[in-house]
Amino acid sequence: MIQVAFSLLLLPLLSAGVTLLFIRKYGNIASLLSVASAGGILAFSTFLIFGNDAGSAFAWNMPWFSLSGWQLDFGFLIDGPAKTLLFVVSFVGLLIHIFSLGYMADDKAKARYFGGLSIFMFSMLGITLADNLVMIFVFWELVGFSSYLLIAHYFKTDESAKASRKAFIVNRVGDFGFLLGIIFTYWTYGTVNLQELAVTAELDPSLTSTLVCLLLACGFIGKSAQFPLHVWLPDAMAGPTPVSALIHAATMVAAGIFLLVRIEFLFTTDALQFIGLLGAVMGLYAGFCALTQRDIKKVLAYSTLSQLGYMAAAFGLGLPGIALFHLMTHAFFKALMFLGSGSVIHACHHEQDIFSYGGLRKKMPLTAYTFLIGVMAISGVHFLSGYFSKDAILLGAYNLDLVIFCILYAGAVLTALYMFRLYFLTFCGSARSHSSASANESTIFMTGPLCVLGLLSILGGFHALYPSPIVEFLLPDIIRVADMPNHLWMNVLGLIAWVSGSLLAWKIYGSQSDENDPLAKISPTLFQLSNSKLFFDDIYSFYINKIQDPFFRFLEVMELLFISGLMVRGTAGVAALFALLGKSFYSGKIHSYSFWFVTGILGFLAYAILSGGNN
Repeated sequence: MIQVAFSLLLLPLLSAGVTLLFIRKYGNIASLLSVASAGGILAFSTFLIFGNDAGSAFAWNMPWFSLSGWQLDFGFLIDGPAKTLLFVVSFVGLLIHIFSLGYMADDKAKARYFGGLSIFMFSMLGITLADNLVMIFVFWELVGFSSYLLIAHYFKTDESAKASRKAFIVNRVGDFGFLLGIIFTYWTYGTVNLQELAVTAELDPSLTSTLVCLLLACGFIGKSAQFPLHVWLPDAMAGPTPVSALIHAATMVAAGIFLLVRIEFLFTTDALQFIGLLGAVMGLYAGFCALTQRDIKKVLAYSTLSQLGYMAAAFGLGLPGIALFHLMTHAFFKALMFLGSGSVIHACHHEQDIFSYGGLRKKMPLTAYTFLIGVMAISGVHFLSGYFSKDAILLGAYNLDLVIFCILYAGAVLTALYMFRLYFLTFCGSARSHSSASANESTIFMTGPLCVLGLLSILGGFHALYPSPIVEFLLPDIIRVADMPNHLWMNVLGLIAWVSGSLLAWKIYGSQSDENDPLAKISPTLFQLSNSKLFFDDIYSFYINKIQDPFFRFLEVMELLFISGLMVRGTAGVAALFALLGKSFYSGKIHSYSFWFVTGILGFLAYAILSGGNN
């Protein structure tokens, strides 16, 4: 097991190293190497998940380094949550690698792209396998770095460059809080090992602190793009579409939920209530923002924010296993829709405005029908994967917290509305642009992964009907939710949610014939509020441009004058300051000297007149 875990971790690292150091000029070889490494990752992951005793956990560690009596270990913890995320990362990762072979076929920087994918896979696997918070943080930062590289793949465009910087900086804000949480955790418990923390927290519950919980949750808020650090994810859609699928649908943003599940034993009741309410509100807010988005990838981005809110709400309700369950099903249907959008964008000559599409169901039938499966799954259509996990969250909320349930249910109606809006505008009706009229179905490299993900989006939740011991081990809380009352009532409410949302979407957008959003005429106020995203981006921009930047420039001047100039250099700094001021008057231009001469004369005359007047 140890050798397999090391091989699993080193395989993508080796692929990235070879690609970026030796074969950067050979894009085809680099792409095949990366895909082969992704296949190896899936093989090793399958062995770790199902090999030996699949229903038990495995732990191993060794000393890494020691400092002043403090020792940090390097180790693996392969338990139920780790195996669940391991399957998601490896399986979905392989499909996205294969899809990238077709999507990035003509990209001149293909080697750099696949090298970045390998670095990202290495980092995500490290988070999944790590047995302590410090190791998690190290790989956490590597995930942030690799996502920065992938989002900035088209770095020559302003949009991609700004989006990558925004994602990197915003995530650092959350990571700073996460780091403080790790420090306080060690201060409180005397260890950062996950198993030791679980034992200590159980033996002495008085050690738990809401402040420490919320600091650790900052990592989740940053990576999973929850309020108030949610603004980076929609902009990150500037990267290649397979990157959006891998990082922002299936794995990276899911790392935040995985972190919460990893440390759920540390959370107080107050912290859980806060996370649950925050997640529910985010689920509703993101769905509201998605209503008016025109960019196909940004609609999916806001839907990701919304579904992450559902996972956070499940965790806050004390159902971490159900959060993992929805994480898994969401990875299937959201990766399906992101790759489907990539197929559409590729076929429509990189057009991303959904109001410029239309009629693609006839042009791209395989993409259209697999995309429809994803839309139905996320909307909670009965007996698809999203139905089982999403309705499990709603059922848990209905029985445990009615306030959270009401917010989540409103979000469920919105989900069906904006997702069917996306489908109708993209695939139904007639073509509304030349790019849509000239589209053709994508190659097998792109449609093949769509078919596999479509199948998983249909069958990926049926194991919840038969919660065997292995299912309970991988996804705890399945049996607990199965034993809850009001199943029939929840089925009725779920049916009402997706039927009403889809019918409303058809009524508004089913016969769309131009590029104007009909919602702007039906309800201008609602349209403006949704399109403004409740002004969060504007507020942040005002703060950065009008407050933060001027303040930092002022501090920079003060540092140069008083810290670097006076305190560090002393009298030499004072002399240099006067020299700098004197030099500013020396320009070599006659008109400048004339100006200062006349100004001096006028100054002396004014002084003489005023002094004489006083006397």
